[in-house]
Amino acid sequence: MTNPKSKYPPIADHGLIGDLQTAALVSLNGNIDWFCSPRFDSPSVFASLLDAEKGGHFQLTCTDKNAVIKQLYFVDTAILITRYLTSEGVGEVIDFMPIDNPEEASNTHVIVRIARVVRGSVTFKMECAPRFDYGRIEHQLELQDHHALFTSPNLEMSLHTQQILDHSKGKHISGGDAHQQFTLHAGETSGCILTTGPVGSTAGALSVGRVVSHLEDTIRFWRDWVAKSTYRGRWRATVIRSAVTLKLLTYAPTGALVAAPTAGLPEQVGGERNWDYRYTWVRDGSFSVSALMELGYNDEAAAFLKWLSQRVTECVLNKEAPLKLMYRIDGSSDLNEEELTHFEGYEGSSPVRIGNGAAEQLQLDIYGEAVDAIYQLVLQGRSMYYDTWQSMVAILDWLTENWDRPDEGIWETRGGQKDFVYSRLMCWVAFDRAVRIARDKGLPGPIAKWRECRDEIYQQIMDRGFHDDLKAFVQHYDTDVLDASVLKMPLTGFISPKDPRWLSTLDAINENIVSDSLVFRYNPSASPDGLDGDEGTFSLCTFWYVDALAKADRLAEARIVFEQMLTYSNHLGLYSEEIGFTGEQLGNFPQAFTHLALISAAVTLDRALDENPVAYESVIGLFGRQHHT
Repeated sequence: MTNPKSKYPPIADHGLIGDLQTAALVSLNGNIDWFCSPRFDSPSVFASLLDAEKGGHFQLTCTDKNAVIKQLYFVDTAILITRYLTSEGVGEVIDFMPIDNPEEASNTHVIVRIARVVRGSVTFKMECAPRFDYGRIEHQLELQDHHALFTSPNLEMSLHTQQILDHSKGKHISGGDAHQQFTLHAGETSGCILTTGPVGSTAGALSVGRVVSHLEDTIRFWRDWVAKSTYRGRWRATVIRSAVTLKLLTYAPTGALVAAPTAGLPEQVGGERNWDYRYTWVRDGSFSVSALMELGYNDEAAAFLKWLSQRVTECVLNKEAPLKLMYRIDGSSDLNEEELTHFEGYEGSSPVRIGNGAAEQLQLDIYGEAVDAIYQLVLQGRSMYYDTWQSMVAILDWLTENWDRPDEGIWETRGGQKDFVYSRLMCWVAFDRAVRIARDKGLPGPIAKWRECRDEIYQQIMDRGFHDDLKAFVQHYDTDVLDASVLKMPLTGFISPKDPRWLSTLDAINENIVSDSLVFRYNPSASPDGLDGDEGTFSLCTFWYVDALAKADRLAEARIVFEQMLTYSNHLGLYSEEIGFTGEQLGNFPQAFTHLALISAAVTLDRALDENPVAYESVIGLFGRQHHT
C-alpha cells in the first residue's frame, strides 16, 4: 500500500483528460504528474509520477492544506472537476484538453485549466515545472506578465494566463519554472492555457471568452459522442465512463488504441514489473472491436480494423514473419526497451522502462484475436476487401505451419516458451473464423486445410490441456497450474458454457485463483515467469470471470462478482491493470483492457438478466465459496 506520507499519490488518485492524440493524468491535489507530447508514446513533459524530483509537474491547487478534496467528471464528458472545500469557501479547478480535428495528427496540443470559486473565497497556487524528454534535456524559460515560454531542443511549450506570473526569479531563466498565487471570490474565474508545439500569439492576458469557448466546444464534442451509444442497460454510467476512457486512449489519426497512457507504474510497489504500455497491442485493440460495437460505436471499431488490416498487409508485402504483437500508434515497430536509470520510479519501483522488449516475443494468440475482430465487423455487414482477404489468407497459411509451436503466451512471461492452452485456443479461433468468413462471403481459400487445423487444435486441447486430476483446463500442457486466460474458452465458442468439463474448470478457478471475487492471472510462485516478486489480481480476468459465470447461468454469483468489482474502481470509475492485496490500484493507469472487458461483462450480464430475470441461483453459500489464495 502507498505510504500516506509519501511524495507519490496513490495511482488511483487520478483522473484522465485527453484530446484523442495524447493524454494527461491529474491527481486529487491538482497536479498533472504525467503528460507526453505530441503523442501518447512521445517523451514526457511532466513525469513526477515516476520521479517526484526530476520528472516535472504542472500543479494548480488550493493552498489550504486542510481542504476536503472531491473529484468528478462533468456528466458524459472527459472534463475533470477537482473541488476544494475549505473553511473560507468552496473552489474548483476544471481540467480538459480541447479536441479540434482529432483525425489530423498535430504537434500542437492544449491543456486548459480553470480555477473558479462558487462560495466564499479560496486562494490558489500554480506551478508549471516541465522536464523535457523524461527529464533528460535542459530548457530555457522566458517570462512575461501573462506568458511563460519554455524551449528545449526538441519541443516548445507556452503557458498563457489571466493572472500575472511571478517575476521574482528573473525573466530569462535556465531550467526555470513558472509560479503564481492568487485569491478568487465567489463568482470569479481565472484560467490558464498550456500549449505544446507551435505557440502562436500570446499577447496580453488570457481572455475569459477564449477559455469559455474551449470549454463549451469540448462539452459539446463529448456529449455528442456519448449520445451515439446504444447501451441502455443497468450500469449505464459505469459503461459510458469506460467507453469514454477507451475513446481517450484511442489515437484518432490512425484508430489505434494504446494499452494505457502511462509507462513504468508498478504491478508491485518496489518491484521490477514496470512496463511501458503506451503502444497498441494487436490483442487489446482486437478485443476493443466487439466491446465498441456492443455500444454502437461501429466507426471506432472500423477505424481500428483499418489500422490492423494495414499491419497485416505490410507483413505480407514485406515478407516478414507475420504480425508483431504490438506496434506504435502509427504502425511502426521500433519499440526498443531501455531503462531510465536517472528516475527512481514510483515509490522507488525500478527499473523504469520505456519501449517494450516483449514486442519481439512470439505470441500466437494474436492471430485468433485479429481474425475474430475482422469477423465481428463482417457480421455487421462491413465489406471484406480483396487485398485484405488475400493478406489474411497469407497470414493463415503461415499459421497452418506454426500454430503448434511453443510461445511466450498472453501474459508475456519471460520464463521461456511453452505450449500455452490460451495460445492454442486462439489459433483455433483464427481458423474457425476464417472458415466462417470464407463460407459466408463466398471467398476463396484453403478451407479444407483450415478446418483440418481447427479440428486438430480442438482435439489437442481436449487431450492435453485438460488435467484429469484437477478436472480443469490448465495453463500449458506440462503443468497443473491454473490460468485465468482459459476463461475465454466459452466466450469464444470453443466449449459450451455448461459443458461438465467447463463447469468443473470454473469451480477450480474459483477455489484456487479467486479472492473476494477478484481473479489472479495465475500463481507466479507455482509457475515461475522469469521475474521477481508477486502481483495483484488482474482486473481484466475478473470481468472475464463475470462473463463466464453469466454464460453458465450462475447469474446471482455473476452479479455479486460484478458489483463487488465495481467497488474496486477509483472515485471516477477508472481501473488500472491490477488490484493489490488491500484494494489499491496497481500497474499502468487507466488500462484499456480492463475497461473493454468491463463493457463486455456488463452487456453479457444485462442480456442474461433480461432473458431470465428470476432465474438467480440461491445466494446462500456463495460467500462460503469465496476462497482466498
